[in-house]
Amino acid sequence: MATSVFIRPLQRHHEIEACARMMAASEPWITLRFDYAASLRALASPGKEIHLAVSGGEVTGFIMLNLKGAFVGYLQSICVAPACRGQGVGRRLVAFAEERVFREYPNLFICVSSFNPGAQRFYRNRGYEVVGELKNFLVDGHSEILLRKTIGSLTEFRKKQATV
Repeated sequence: MATSVFIRPLQRHHEIEACARMMAASEPWITLRFDYAASLRALASPGKEIHLAVSGGEVTGFIMLNLKGAFVGYLQSICVAPACRGQGVGRRLVAFAEERVFREYPNLFICVSSFNPGAQRFYRNRGYEVVGELKNFLVDGHSEILLRKTIGSLTEFRKKQATV
């Protein structure tokens, strides 16, 4: 596991650019046709929380959380630099996302592309369950698999929050 990795909020515009380059140069975004410009637009859109994995002063990965809308607690994007994969960066980012979301909401959602069985396995091994399939959602011929990890129903979660 990458021991010197720490997670922090995105702070500077050049960090958005670094994340967009990382995204545009790797799967699943290549297949999903997210080039640098599309990646930059997604990362710069308002209302998202972006947290970076940093090691040795370099961005090694990031997550983008959407905490508004119908699926509040949506892990919209996760990306780990290709040279850093298999070193625990993704596990650290997902654990951070879970801690962040579960403080305020009982569910964490993520979509995983049908052509990405490694990512599907990664999330299943962390307790995520398939709750739906969005056929031809982003690109023709591929589905987005909607996954969810939960710590309880929204009603029970709100009851517990009210008593704290």
